[in-house]
Amino acid sequence: MSARVPASERTSQRLRELLNGLGDDEVGSQVIRLGIRKIVEEALEAELRDVVGRGYYERGAEPGRGYRNGYRMGRLKSAEGAIEYSAPQIADRAEPFRSRIRETLRGRTEALEGLAVEMYARGLSTRDIEALFADEAGQSLLSRSAVSQITERLWAEYEGFASRDLAEFDVVYLFVDGIAERLHLGQPREAVLAAWGILADGKKALLHLAPGTKEDTASCREFFQDMRRRGLPDPLLVASDGAPGMIRAIEECFPRSARQRCLAHKMRNLQSKVPDDVWPEFHARARACYQAASPALARILRDDLMATYGGDLPSAVACLDDDFEACIAHLEFPLAHRRAIRTTNLLERLFGEERRRTKVIPHAFGERAVLKLMYAALIRAAERWRGIRMTEFEQRQLNATREDLDRAHAERTKPVVTANVTAPQTHLSSKNRT
Repeated sequence: MSARVPASERTSQRLRELLNGLGDDEVGSQVIRLGIRKIVEEALEAELRDVVGRGYYERGAEPGRGYRNGYRMGRLKSAEGAIEYSAPQIADRAEPFRSRIRETLRGRTEALEGLAVEMYARGLSTRDIEALFADEAGQSLLSRSAVSQITERLWAEYEGFASRDLAEFDVVYLFVDGIAERLHLGQPREAVLAAWGILADGKKALLHLAPGTKEDTASCREFFQDMRRRGLPDPLLVASDGAPGMIRAIEECFPRSARQRCLAHKMRNLQSKVPDDVWPEFHARARACYQAASPALARILRDDLMATYGGDLPSAVACLDDDFEACIAHLEFPLAHRRAIRTTNLLERLFGEERRRTKVIPHAFGERAVLKLMYAALIRAAERWRGIRMTEFEQRQLNATREDLDRAHAERTKPVVTANVTAPQTHLSSKNRT
């Protein structure tokens, strides 16, 4: 990254690289160290901005106030070891510049460590920032505008993501799932819904992240309607788990799309209904149904499995038959895509990534705080996703599938025409009337 970029932004980049690449044992300490460095650098840059009277990229200088003149390294001692940071310098000033913040921070690394934890667990608290950067008289060394800028950066990034135009995303396959998070202290866990898609060029993209009271119809409907209002096109297929509210919302909001039931969730449901000694054979036959060469063959294999186990395992057979057509929807799509579109496993792995991050600071309560942390973890994990191949032949297959789905939708929504049968009228001539 260019040396002309502010030091805090360079530290942010290092922090993103850290969160993308390291395992559980290393993340906690280094996140806190880089978090402290980022807080100090942002505070020093805000102090300097107040002193010189202009932002980092703004031109023009007032006589006597000086101008930026590079950085020099500073060091803080902490429980995590020595932490270096970049302190901005001022040249051509009527009086030499001495940073009051650097003087104030000496011996206060414990408070800084707590603030770094807050930064990545709850988001920075304006009150905590002001208290930390206060002199002995209790006066904050940072202006209120500088504090607000520091505290709101991650939230602004999330808000921009959650309100961006989705019309530019040519979504072919849409996936949605939820994770239960403690959004409000002392309250039961609530669902945070996430959606991602595979685009027409084969790339994958995180599309939306928003809270819902649970995976009920109303929450899911609002989640989908928000994406539609922002321009999300009709996908060819929407994949989800078996939550009834989610399914109803998908069918309402995406009537021109096929619906895929996540087979990973379905297999777990089946396994809970089958004895352990029978499961290996039942699993192999159920898998053969779901991964058959065609929908017609899948139905034949389903009927045979139901006939075999219907008497001994009625609940397992009923589970197999439940929503079966949605379980085999992927069989209507290109063979090379089926493995990628028949589950929501990528979201499952994403949620695992998010939980790995939250273990660094386990008490991240509050809707706004949790959303910031989830967004930071998920959007950076999404940067590493690998897409799927989209050949010209597969594009033609997808175009044909779209035509079939459109015809089926038109047939379902075609108005019923009823014949109006009226009694024939007798027209009598004047002669007959007389």
